[in-house]
Amino acid sequence: MSTEGLSEADAANELMRLARAIAKHDRLYHAEDSPEISDAEYDALVRRNAELEAAFPHLIRDDSPSRKVGHAIAASPLGKVAHEVRMMSLDNAFSPDEVAEWLARMRRFLNLPEGEPLAVTTEDKIDGLSCSLRYENGVLVRAATRGDGQVGEDVTANVAHIPDIPQSLPQGVPAVFEVRGEVYMEKQAFTALNAAQHEAGGKLFANPRNAAAGSLRQKDASVTAKRPLRFWAHGWGAASEVPGATQSEVVERLRAWGFPVSPLFTRVVGGADELVARFNAIGAARPDLPYDIDGVVYKLDRLDWQERLGFVAKAPRWALAHKFPAERAETVVQGIDIQVGRTGKLTPVGRLAPVLVGGVTVTNVTLHNRDEVARLGLRIGDRVVIQRAGDVIPQVVENLTREDPREAFPFPDHCPECGSEAVAEEGEVDVRCTAGLICPAQRTQRLEHFVSRKALDIEGLGEKTIAQFFALGWLESPADIFRLRQRRGDILALEGWQEKSVDNLLAAIEAKRTPDAARLLFALGIRHVGEVTARDLMKNFNEISRIREAAEYLNTWYRTDWGARLKPPKDDDRYLAFTSIDGVGDAVVESFRDFFHEPHNVAVWEDLLGEVTPPRFEVKTIASRVAGKTVVFTGKLETMSRDEAKAQAERLGAKAAGSVSPKTDLLVAGPGAGSKLKKAAELGIEVVDEAGWAAIVAEAMGGSGGSGG
Repeated sequence: MSTEGLSEADAANELMRLARAIAKHDRLYHAEDSPEISDAEYDALVRRNAELEAAFPHLIRDDSPSRKVGHAIAASPLGKVAHEVRMMSLDNAFSPDEVAEWLARMRRFLNLPEGEPLAVTTEDKIDGLSCSLRYENGVLVRAATRGDGQVGEDVTANVAHIPDIPQSLPQGVPAVFEVRGEVYMEKQAFTALNAAQHEAGGKLFANPRNAAAGSLRQKDASVTAKRPLRFWAHGWGAASEVPGATQSEVVERLRAWGFPVSPLFTRVVGGADELVARFNAIGAARPDLPYDIDGVVYKLDRLDWQERLGFVAKAPRWALAHKFPAERAETVVQGIDIQVGRTGKLTPVGRLAPVLVGGVTVTNVTLHNRDEVARLGLRIGDRVVIQRAGDVIPQVVENLTREDPREAFPFPDHCPECGSEAVAEEGEVDVRCTAGLICPAQRTQRLEHFVSRKALDIEGLGEKTIAQFFALGWLESPADIFRLRQRRGDILALEGWQEKSVDNLLAAIEAKRTPDAARLLFALGIRHVGEVTARDLMKNFNEISRIREAAEYLNTWYRTDWGARLKPPKDDDRYLAFTSIDGVGDAVVESFRDFFHEPHNVAVWEDLLGEVTPPRFEVKTIASRVAGKTVVFTGKLETMSRDEAKAQAERLGAKAAGSVSPKTDLLVAGPGAGSKLKKAAELGIEVVDEAGWAAIVAEAMGGSGGSGG
């Protein structure tokens, strides 16, 4: 899509959508090892973002994907490691012309005469997980994943089980040297691992890269030890001394120290034609390689020239990844199935006449959502072009028979699993089943959420027990949990259950007969109603029955026969009962309206409230100097959990927010505080450390008593 004729407003909106989409896919790929789109689709998003930023440089966003590497490490069972030298990404090329332009840019930057030869190293771009290995005095002291390039996860204990990674280096190595490379899994090992996982009923991995990432990022290093991981080195980070004047010299030194390096690593002297010839040769060898690759990496050989060229926002100017094109084939759509996920999302999946693409027989293709089916004009019987890249689920790139005069595919407006209404919220493309706890496709996951730690927190009722009781027909809705006492004898008759364990479970259930109303509301899994929103709602409504009354009023504006859902007037008191609550907007209103519009959900609600009696929700506050103020916690808290700190703030009459803004009154900063601390300083917001916060709490606790809120 060209940028010509595009208005600034449209460009700004598209850049916003791209930033959000790319951030989501970065999180799925780097942090969760579960990509939803192919490498080719992701690259297309990044390229479009770059095109728009080049055409509208004044619209470049602070959260632009062009400024980020990987994804920030969120809550993780592994510790965090700050990289002394940032782990960068690489810019991509997709054509010989782009390779030629890259060489020309370097020549111009270095002011080289046209005849000056450029030596460039080439190596296959393995599809693995980036890892940095820090050696001090020849001993491995730390290993870390890339993370967001500045902070990664500590995997030191895990890499000890990768035979390719030496724990110590020969004498004479630099005092400090960080070896950087890729942890990967060979194709044959990946196939064997998935077969073993299937046999054991464990998680299957989508591709070798995901398997390698999931295996390396284990809290229990003994799990990593059982996985067939490999490593090869391709560069370095912090170094007290660099053992060579060129890229190729240092790589050879790494090989001499005992590190595997790419078997296809070579040095090419010449221009774009020579590099593209090497790219084609590696591409031809690709099917026979024992590991997955998705391109070729070029690096300028001379290190002094690398230093002069330096870096752009997230990538070195002296390196380039030349990506392979997605592999394509033609086939016929034999069926379109609708799958219902655990959050109720309806995902169309195309069933294909089997076709060989890149050495793999493909029979299924993701169609993403209703809008994608409509965009492609896709129907059963259509002949399509599919592409497969990066060993992710293939996608349809073209419908060759869309002009044939046949009716469009009727995307369901009711859930195929339970028959409940399926709707897309305003501004969203995903269609979701509104049944929630009633839908069979969602039920067990919803029940697991209902009893989870931050919901009703029923000890002893875990994933396996829920699945077992569900299969026996004992658990179908939350209320059934509280009727399990009637099945004491049946449970005791099951293998693995003893009187004590059964009685402990039933006692834990009985203890939740009068649950905290906010936890109960959160436990129901209503979309957009998280822990904080549930508490904010209950602080406003106090009685959980009033939630139902307000939602039923909202449903008087629900006119499906008109083809649209109307909103009450903005000044309507009962509408404002929801939307006047800080942090609650139209998305929450729509979720409650959808939930209580569905008779199945109403039945679940009434059945549950026949078993439990949540008391009136009141937050008792203590007079304090932060009462009525907004507090944000950042960094690592060492004497308490983040949940406990937020609960303290609430008890002191303050609001605990998640981000710093001009409305923030106080920032509590623990070790590792980053951008929030910087922003607070810019805004002139008061900052205290954890000890300072403890003093505020102690001062309040030693003062006046509580008051109802």
